[in-house]
Amino acid sequence: MSKANGPGEGRQALSGRRHSIRVVVTGMGAVTPLGLNVEQYWAGLLAGRSGIRHTTRFDPSDYPTHICGEVPGFDPLDYLDRRQVHRTSLATQYAIAAARMALEQAEFEITAERAWRVGVLLGAGTNSFPDTEEAVRRLLTRGWQRIHPYFIPISLANMPTCQVAIQVGARGYNSTVVTACAASTQAIGEAAHVIRRGGADVMLAGGAEAPICELGLAAFCLMQAFSRHNEEPERASRPFDATRDGFVPAEGAGVLILERLEHALDRGARILAEVLGYAGTCDAFHVTAPDPEGEGAAQAIRLALADAGLAPAQIDYINAHGTSTPLNDAVETKAIKRAFGRQAYRVPISSTKSMIGHLMGGAGAVEAIACIKTMESGVIHPTINYRVPDPACDLDYVPNASRPAQVRIALSNSFGFGGQNACLILGAYQEDGL
Repeated sequence: MSKANGPGEGRQALSGRRHSIRVVVTGMGAVTPLGLNVEQYWAGLLAGRSGIRHTTRFDPSDYPTHICGEVPGFDPLDYLDRRQVHRTSLATQYAIAAARMALEQAEFEITAERAWRVGVLLGAGTNSFPDTEEAVRRLLTRGWQRIHPYFIPISLANMPTCQVAIQVGARGYNSTVVTACAASTQAIGEAAHVIRRGGADVMLAGGAEAPICELGLAAFCLMQAFSRHNEEPERASRPFDATRDGFVPAEGAGVLILERLEHALDRGARILAEVLGYAGTCDAFHVTAPDPEGEGAAQAIRLALADAGLAPAQIDYINAHGTSTPLNDAVETKAIKRAFGRQAYRVPISSTKSMIGHLMGGAGAVEAIACIKTMESGVIHPTINYRVPDPACDLDYVPNASRPAQVRIALSNSFGFGGQNACLILGAYQEDGL
């Protein structure tokens, strides 16, 4: 990469900023296959360490895929009492843990006076395959009266959002985005809009998913969506590599504290990043396959750039959706080329999913956190397991090793079933907005 085209070079001032109300990030929390907090997660990403292992929750030997990204060592009793644990799904428990960590980092207490101006907006795919599977087993083997009496409030997709609000006392705007793998990126973008339109001063935004069970495994295996590289689990997720054969299911959660800038400054908060732009589109093409031309994803990128008042040359880094499926990675590459033109070959791109697998509804949130840590640390994490180049994926994917880089502005892509496309642009905070 030449000096003239390197990250941060040749940048225009962001005088074209479209938003008079600025939204900043003041706290982050994460639960992932690489660790139980943001620090452990980020250390694993920088080291190029995989969190993919053989499945331990059940015997997967009857299925084509035996691997997943489970969260090791999580104890919900660190965040909830026993009765609450009994009445919540694992995805909800992850969301509560991530929310509490984010509030702690933000040093923000939700008092009675503040509660009505604090909202929660999380993304989810399904919330609770495991609880649905258990309910059906009980129904068929022990009768309807043996189903968990809280099955409905455990399994509904909005339960992580409402339970986070209950646990932390956030009484303001509350909603859930259910747009498959784009959900938590869309939740963060929409939460920023809630703040900009005056609906809240503070939003807890992100997403969670815990789909690891036989029901989920069977369904996705029938779709031939999962990787079958069982012999080396840590090498199974290989985005943009010519030998990729599917994504690896994973679980976890990420939550960000978003604040109106003036609110954060008034309370002396440490500002981690700024939400510059966001957009969403739909391919309107197929329920599972992306538009092969990548136009829906490309348009989401273009609209996010326009929302931020930025040109493609001002993006220093792209955190790719990068699932490791044959279709997605080629189409995402095409979409980036459509939106960025020649600049596509100059911007570094990496896939967090190469190390943690696919958190589905929670993926975009933990990837947004990775973008913020990239800006904070000056290091781009790698796309691991990239060994065999694919002519259809010919961009700079930061293969196999972390790379020092000045990153001031990052784009995060998330694309889900149904052709749901969501793109988020985050920037390093500058007082003058430059």
